[in-house]
Amino acid sequence: MNPLFRQPWLQKGATTLYACQFDQRFSYCAYVPDCYDGEQPGNHPFVVLIHGTDRTAQKYRDGFKEFAEATGAIILAPLFPAGIIDPEELNAYKFIESHEIRYDEILLAMIKEFSGKYGVACDKFLLFGFSGGAQFVHRFYYLHPERLHGVSVASPGNVTLLDETRDWFVGTRGAAVRFGKEINEELLRKVPVQLVIGSEDNMVLKTGAENPFWLEGVDAAGSSRLERIRTLRDGMVEKGISVRYDEVQGVSHEGMKLFEPVQRFFGEVLSRLEAF
Repeated sequence: MNPLFRQPWLQKGATTLYACQFDQRFSYCAYVPDCYDGEQPGNHPFVVLIHGTDRTAQKYRDGFKEFAEATGAIILAPLFPAGIIDPEELNAYKFIESHEIRYDEILLAMIKEFSGKYGVACDKFLLFGFSGGAQFVHRFYYLHPERLHGVSVASPGNVTLLDETRDWFVGTRGAAVRFGKEINEELLRKVPVQLVIGSEDNMVLKTGAENPFWLEGVDAAGSSRLERIRTLRDGMVEKGISVRYDEVQGVSHEGMKLFEPVQRFFGEVLSRLEAF
């Protein structure tokens, strides 16, 4: 490579968007706190933020800058562009797999790539997603609990219940065949979970033929995001999962207004990890 085009040091602060070498259709940006030392990278908490349908990955990253500086955490914000297969497609990443693209594997490849570049341990991380990103993160949690210190699920439009009587994505029946991995409820119970939503996020969602994601039973969780996240909470609690439920008063479907309780939850998870 022409040395004029190479950056000879590891960037601190807010990075540009980098193409993922595993699949260059996808990219990521990061925030690296000032305490990072490229010569002795040490142990830094690692936080991954998954955007919603609007794909404001850099805005999410920027919203966690102060958290990164206060905790020493490194922030990674992937970008899953729309229209990868179908030019009008917006939603494939939310469901983990589409057209033989495994979005969970792409995320893990991004993390491995970043870890190799910066020399930090990223075997386990904190994971947050809002709206469409929340759909992705709670399904990722079902498949990869061993990779997570904690997960925060904010205002998903559709939810997957831990219910083997309903087909994926409404429930978890068929997930093992689809993804080649059993859902391990014992491991799920070891991961702290936050479900967070605005108290005014109660718009009635499209149903039946008007719902592009309609499957048999998809409405069983409720008719609004607020009803659906409460149903998700109740189902997780029934499975013995430790769930923190935060309902932020006066907030509708506004992701950045949920960052404060998410960061508080992540801070508490990190404090418990440091105690061991």
